[in-house]
Amino acid sequence: MLHAALYGNDSDPAVILTYAWDRLLIDPVPGPRGADDFTGLEPITPAVWKVPAQARPIAPAGSTLPRLAAELPHTFALLDPKQGAEGVTRQLEELVTHLAPESIDLLDVGGDVLARGDEPTLKSPLADALTLAACCQTNAPIRLLIAGPGLDGELPLDDLRGLLGPVVHTFTAKDVEPISPVLEWHPSEATGMLAATARGVRGTCEVRDAGVPIPLTDEGPAVHAVDLDEALSRNELARAVLATTTLDEAETLCREICGFSEIDYERNKALWLKDQQAAKLDPQAVLAGVEQFEAEARSRGVTHTTFRHLTEALNINGSQRDALRTLLINSRPEQYTAPLWHVPAEA
Repeated sequence: MLHAALYGNDSDPAVILTYAWDRLLIDPVPGPRGADDFTGLEPITPAVWKVPAQARPIAPAGSTLPRLAAELPHTFALLDPKQGAEGVTRQLEELVTHLAPESIDLLDVGGDVLARGDEPTLKSPLADALTLAACCQTNAPIRLLIAGPGLDGELPLDDLRGLLGPVVHTFTAKDVEPISPVLEWHPSEATGMLAATARGVRGTCEVRDAGVPIPLTDEGPAVHAVDLDEALSRNELARAVLATTTLDEAETLCREICGFSEIDYERNKALWLKDQQAAKLDPQAVLAGVEQFEAEARSRGVTHTTFRHLTEALNINGSQRDALRTLLINSRPEQYTAPLWHVPAEA
């Protein structure tokens, strides 16, 4: 979406270097997937692998990347943090040498890459810190872009405003349209809210297992440039992991600096999700549960939620998210504010 907006629909497809780090609704294995977790990858450089449509994660792992590769025209390259920031830096430098790209953009939806590390609302600092550290060590000009400031529910928009640089683009419904089919199935809450705000949706969206309220405002569709070196000087964890050569080493530093590791959270959650049974959905019981959820959400001032949050709030197995979504849209199509679920003001 950003590539088309900044460089035009007629430009060459992008090479998107990205983690295979889907949350537990998609991938029951905690942490990021590496090259050895897939079959069917294709080498781009010695350290970088392409994820084509025919690639498959090795069970029990899961990944959205092969389906993204099948549905979008871009090349998806696997960002593998198993060898710490030094490994990610090596992957970046090999790609830059091999591709000689016209531009390199580091994109973060929400802005938590700008965290210091001690913020009480911070949830996933490790992935951002490793990427930021690697980009700052890569011998190439890289532009840091923040889309949808505050939309990931980790740093409030008010805390980010003073850190953001100029707006380079504001997404519109027209920008979203080409990727609408992907948003119908992809579970990313931050990207879903970014798309919704670009379509004009406003209100408060409740997300994640904890039910974090996210304001959907006129600032949601904006993409800001931010100085990369300033981000590094602010992000204590990114500076600490600069010389790491393993993911375990980086994770230990994350625990020391931030007081936790997002992979530990995933490990703990995976243990209790193991006991969750994927029983067939009872439509009547599900719809009654949704009505109760909506009544309670209204009292909290919530106007929208994600299907991921509904799945968790109703204690439904993550593998049934699509079934829940289909049931709700077929039952109450007027409440589907793509890709979010609208909580009406009155029952």
